[in-house]
Amino acid sequence: MATAAWQPQEDGLKEICGLLEQYRLPTVDQSRIWQQHQGCSQLPDFNNYLAFILCRAEGDAVNIRQAAGLLLKNNLKSNYQSIQPSHLQYIKAEVLPCLGSSDFGVRTTVGTIASVVLQHGGFQCWPELYQALVQCLDSNVYNHMEGALGALFKIAEDLPEMLDSDVPGFADRPLAIFIPRLLQFFTSEHAALRRLALGTVNQFIVLFPAALFSNMGQYLQGLFSLANDSVGDVRKLVCAALVQLLEVQPNALQPHMRNVIEYMLQANKDPDRDVALEACEFWSAFCEAHLPPDLLREFLPRLIDILLDNMVYADDDEALQDEDEDENAPDRDQDIKPRFHQSRIVGSTDGAEEDDDDDDIINSWNLRKCSAAGLDILSTVFGDDILPILMPLVQVRLSTTEDSEWVQKEAAILALGAVAEGCISGLLPHLAQIVVYLVSFMEDTRPLVRSISCWTLSRYSKWIVRVAQSPEGQLQFDGILTGLLRRILDPHKRVQEAACSAFATLEEEAAEDLAPRLEPILQHLMYAFGTYQRRNLRILYDAIGTLADAVGSELNNPKYLEILMPPLISKWQQLSDNDKDLFPLLECFTSIAQALGPGFIQYAEPVFMRCINLIRTHQVAKADPQSAGVNYDKEFIVCSLDLLSGLAEGLGSSIENLVSRSDLRDLLLQCCTDEAPDVRQSALALLGDLVKACAVHLQPRLAEFLSLAANQLGQNVKENVSVANNACWAIGEVAIKVRSEISPIVLTVISPLVRILSNTEGLNKSLLENSAITLGRLGWVCPEIVAPHMEHFMQTWCRALCTIRDDFEKEDAFRGLCAMVRLNPGGAVSSLALMCEAIGSWHEIRSKELSSEIAQVLHGYKQMLSQSNSWEQYFGTLDGTLREKLVKTYGL
Repeated sequence: MATAAWQPQEDGLKEICGLLEQYRLPTVDQSRIWQQHQGCSQLPDFNNYLAFILCRAEGDAVNIRQAAGLLLKNNLKSNYQSIQPSHLQYIKAEVLPCLGSSDFGVRTTVGTIASVVLQHGGFQCWPELYQALVQCLDSNVYNHMEGALGALFKIAEDLPEMLDSDVPGFADRPLAIFIPRLLQFFTSEHAALRRLALGTVNQFIVLFPAALFSNMGQYLQGLFSLANDSVGDVRKLVCAALVQLLEVQPNALQPHMRNVIEYMLQANKDPDRDVALEACEFWSAFCEAHLPPDLLREFLPRLIDILLDNMVYADDDEALQDEDEDENAPDRDQDIKPRFHQSRIVGSTDGAEEDDDDDDIINSWNLRKCSAAGLDILSTVFGDDILPILMPLVQVRLSTTEDSEWVQKEAAILALGAVAEGCISGLLPHLAQIVVYLVSFMEDTRPLVRSISCWTLSRYSKWIVRVAQSPEGQLQFDGILTGLLRRILDPHKRVQEAACSAFATLEEEAAEDLAPRLEPILQHLMYAFGTYQRRNLRILYDAIGTLADAVGSELNNPKYLEILMPPLISKWQQLSDNDKDLFPLLECFTSIAQALGPGFIQYAEPVFMRCINLIRTHQVAKADPQSAGVNYDKEFIVCSLDLLSGLAEGLGSSIENLVSRSDLRDLLLQCCTDEAPDVRQSALALLGDLVKACAVHLQPRLAEFLSLAANQLGQNVKENVSVANNACWAIGEVAIKVRSEISPIVLTVISPLVRILSNTEGLNKSLLENSAITLGRLGWVCPEIVAPHMEHFMQTWCRALCTIRDDFEKEDAFRGLCAMVRLNPGGAVSSLALMCEAIGSWHEIRSKELSSEIAQVLHGYKQMLSQSNSWEQYFGTLDGTLREKLVKTYGL
């Protein structure tokens, strides 16, 4: 194709080449170069120069050409629509012949440019590219084939659907032409071509287009022919393809499953650990594909042995490099991972909050961790059946006395932790012996053996706590607790981390059982507080907060507070308002405030005022960081709002004095309008908590708060489910506090609540339950407004009421049900069966008054419907067990 008439000016070309050359120099003034670049980029033909330098510049180092190409790609990506059509035509014409450039860097860059252009117009706007790709693939010239395959790989990565779309003027979809050609490259003598072809086809497994389906036989044959390729990257792609096929199209593999499993066992022992890691993913994928377990059963002895071998630390594992690092070695910046505060979720919750990964002993995903995960999921599928295979292998490794074999022992302990849940029924009779082993291993000379023993013990926490109800179990529990507390004070940082995390898990299970042991626990934790560095201090805060959640008001004892609070208050005072180490401390204080309740009052004022200042400072910083003195970070606001919620919940009406002397109401209103969803989420939680504690101080702006909360229940609920959840809960709390004063917004709120209950897809259980409760609460306080609309929502509402656990919030909802039925009994007749199911969902109603109201409702319907002889018709449709329960409970 002839190139366009545009030609570069010599001066302009020199200037831009010089600019690109200078930009590479480490000593250059980057800001000056950036200004020059900005000036050049204003030229309408700047991108033409870049294309010219990439494709035609002579005598220049290739990286200047490549730099020009990468800059061109970025410009096309961000400004495609504003580039003149004639310039686009020039750029396309220039780069196309370079698809097969003799320079690898140039042809690779051209491939990325091709992908960007296609994103904006597809092949119909650049049919010459399609023709060039086909010609290059068919050319038998290495550079041309490699350039086309590289471009196709990039296009498949970015635009897989586009390659499988109809193109006006094309006889076939592009993929129908490319797939057969790609498969032919599986037998190429060049490893790079085999790798690119296989990598490109693999991109389509999830999409599974017709072009791949119709060539599936040849694709599988190609995979099997590459299974023992001499190049590790190719073998890795074969394993990745088989894993993906198992996840997406298990039926395609099922006829070949024995051979595939045999191959994966072999690949799982590949000397190239990247290949072994990719192969190891197969076992989890197999279990999750719900294929017949018997397909794998006969291979379990070999597989479990391989997994155990691969759970041994690799020689280059980061953990081995750190093994000699004690508590005095300073934390490196890369050791301190970014942490993300989870905004408060309130009201009726389904317990589905994400837990941190409990296997965070190893920082990055590797063969060891993948093998442990594979063993874990195998244990959930095969259960105790794997124990006769696993336990002899574990015992041999545990009994090793050779110091050089400690890594084998460590891997065996990891295996015991991996199967803790899946094989618990078979392990339970031996739990006491396992615990004795693990407690002794916590004293091992090797830090990594001590740390993995802590983690494995934590995996058995649930059953350790259950057994602790017996006298023998109590002794066992105390031994474990003592062992973990000793390890919390271990001189090795990795052991400290594992012990703190394990202790936090044990705390959650043991809860109030820890109360008699609080003094030694607090002494150990606060001693650690004085010695830990930043990274482990964050985990220690979590352990302290979890302890407060677990023992609750038992912590409110002067003896315990004297141990716990002075070091925390001292740290609180040391940290500046822009120090991110405040986040975990704020979270820790939140748990302590909730646990101590009114007992926190002596510490409340400085904590309260610090939170107010943090919110105010960061709201100012959002608009003007310079005058605020800090850079804006919404997490300071979110953590402060959540701590204020903890204070309101813990102190109750005692917080009134603090609220009245602050501008919290106005700050909170600002937060309820914030563009960040997690800020709104925490603000709405605090709104509900403050309404419960001291509604009078919100009263002057309550209408504004309610309007903002109602707005969160609009059309975009699914995008911010947790915000909607907290808004819904807060409206319900306001309703029962101010009662009929809420009447102006009731109908505004009822409509979205009904919509949420009617369209449940994509919504979590917590939002559905809170919507049902709030609807009931509004019906309770304003029945005259809600009752006339009952027939529009009774069925979906009653279905939602059936799922709510017995508690005071459910009682409120049913008070609303009774109040509305009294005013409009006809509105619920058509939903009587579902209403009876909702009533029958109670295990026990503690309020005698509510129980009596429900009985009156049911007897009222019986009397009303008996007049038309239709009571039996309605009542008879109910399940027999439900009828019997209602007759027995309410005397029907």
